[in-house]
Amino acid sequence: MKKHLMHSPEKGRRILEDDLFEAIMSLKDKRECRAFFEDICTPAEIEALVDRWQVARLLNREMPYRAVSEKTGVSLATVTRVARFLYNGSRGYRTILDRMDVKK
Repeated sequence: MKKHLMHSPEKGRRILEDDLFEAIMSLKDKRECRAFFEDICTPAEIEALVDRWQVARLLNREMPYRAVSEKTGVSLATVTRVARFLYNGSRGYRTILDRMDVKK
């Protein structure tokens, strides 16, 4: 990770993260979202995000870790990492999964 030239690196980082999150929240539709992420991420970074999201969705359906790994091609270590955040993280996955479940 690069070094920031700010007096309070943690506070400065939080401000920069908030700015990014505000930018993402301003996107109006999937087309804008896709264009933004294609510009800001490498194809490999997008693939990793998509993989993690698919893993979270399958884990949410109570699919066993090994089956998730086999179905997605994602390593068991990544499945375990996603599960840790799904069940004990900041509730980011849970918030979105719950909202999407209500929409269906």
